[in-house]
Amino acid sequence: MIIDFHAHVFPPQIKKNRNKYIESDPCFAILYSKKDSKLRTTDELIDSMDKAKIDISVILNIGWTTHDLCVETNDYILESIARYPERLIGFCSVQPQSYDAALDEIERCAKEGIRGVGEIRPDMQLFDPRDEEVMTPFINAVMKHKLMLLSHASEPVGHIYPGKGAVTPEILYPFIASYPDLTIILAHWGGGLPFYALMPEVSGAMQNVFFDTAASPLLYSPQIYEQVIQLVGAEQILFGSDYPMLEQGQALKDIASPNLSEETKNLILAGNAQKLLGITSKTT
Repeated sequence: MIIDFHAHVFPPQIKKNRNKYIESDPCFAILYSKKDSKLRTTDELIDSMDKAKIDISVILNIGWTTHDLCVETNDYILESIARYPERLIGFCSVQPQSYDAALDEIERCAKEGIRGVGEIRPDMQLFDPRDEEVMTPFINAVMKHKLMLLSHASEPVGHIYPGKGAVTPEILYPFIASYPDLTIILAHWGGGLPFYALMPEVSGAMQNVFFDTAASPLLYSPQIYEQVIQLVGAEQILFGSDYPMLEQGQALKDIASPNLSEETKNLILAGNAQKLLGITSKTT
């Protein structure tokens, strides 16, 4: 089994009217203003999964800045998981600064089968994950419904690219430490946060933190797998492609390292995600 824990899909109306949404939302504009930036629908993702032999994908929303855009795109994710219940698992988006409306949206989506919230973008949604006034009611709602939280993460060094942002370990660590019982997935290897796991207090705070590999071939050499395994263990790593920015088949090539045992690969490609999502057997 292979589970892609980081894929994005968009409703056909957004794909058709890209410029309208670029003008409406700064997060979408930063990520998708370039003509070569890809927007894909659910059906196109299913075709990609079939070609790459991926059994299940977790479809994420993005960090829309307004509540209305969160709801509009959450509706599409809910529709998608209802159409493909054995192939897709959905995460919803909320704007935490919408307060009660955000909490109501989490409840609505949870009742309809959403398994998590994300991909949140504090830098683009203009909230500080260290702000307890904003975050505590939001996190309480996530935990009340037994959901996970997936956040974007940014490397504090290295090349600049569209959407890199500023959600660095400096910002992420105090947030993680404040909510030790929350299951958190940090995208893009957590922006390098695993390398601080050699500090005992950081390691202790990350017991419920997982790191996805989204866009890894665009960020790191394949040795990143071996390095992070040594630091946090293979049990904390989730395969993610960041489809459609990176094709799922291309992302899979990166993990085909002869230095990883089959047991380790199986944990990263499926076993860890199965445990988090409660998937006990192959569904396709």
